[in-house]
Amino acid sequence: MGQDMGQIVGAFTASHSPGITGFPERAEPAQRAAVEGAFADVRNRITELRPDAIIAVSVEHFTNFFLGNLPAFAIGTAGSYLGPVTAEMGAFLGVDQHDYPGHAALGAHLYRHALESEFDPALVEGGLAFDENFCVPLKHLDPDSTIPLVPVIVNGVNPPWPTAKRCYDFGRMIRSAVEAQTAAQRVVVLGTGGLSHWVGMPESGTINEDFDRDFLDRLASGDPRRLTDYTQDQIDVAGNGAHEIRTWLVAAGAAGVAFDTLVYEPVPAWLTGTAVTAARL
Repeated sequence: MGQDMGQIVGAFTASHSPGITGFPERAEPAQRAAVEGAFADVRNRITELRPDAIIAVSVEHFTNFFLGNLPAFAIGTAGSYLGPVTAEMGAFLGVDQHDYPGHAALGAHLYRHALESEFDPALVEGGLAFDENFCVPLKHLDPDSTIPLVPVIVNGVNPPWPTAKRCYDFGRMIRSAVEAQTAAQRVVVLGTGGLSHWVGMPESGTINEDFDRDFLDRLASGDPRRLTDYTQDQIDVAGNGAHEIRTWLVAAGAAGVAFDTLVYEPVPAWLTGTAVTAARL
């Protein structure tokens, strides 16, 4: 392809509940089969897309960042990433601890482009470790960890959070960054997190199906105004974990098109409204 500029050839979103890989058998068999079938569908699509890199967007759960330093956005630029962060977490998630390949050149370009686009993300040149944020979906989507990654972290775990519009616009910036470089010509964007769930709260195990289905409907509309028209209180009704939808908004901004819901299952055993979607690219 010579010096053809990069393009986003696919965009997908998925929940990353530890139960999806750590204790899948606790879900109702039909729900488990539906979710795993949707992951398999996306895995096949990614294989057919032959990406040079995946820009993977998620939150992290006080694995690398803490209240003393909690950026709204962060971009990894390393050549590899350890995941899960400990062997004990690996056993819990059902994922063997290993190094995931990083696409350092694309990561560095994305960071520079973000600064030039008036965003100010944290720069993580090394030491970024994964938890369920990336390990759970990637076990299904890239089981042999062969596709180089650029991890992007969005604060979706502790207020104050970046606004829904800011997250969508960050995704638009990602698209322009990909189209302004040649290091990775075929790029897939993956957003992970959500949907409704409560973390460490008495409501844990509750699922707000109305919120989840409404959010998926907005995602399917492709209308940026509907996607970004959220207040903090409107997300709070679906749990503190629902604020992870910000990673889906980043993916939506990067894709710039509507998304099809491949599966939605409210799975109390996984404590999460569980969904997988694909952009109509």
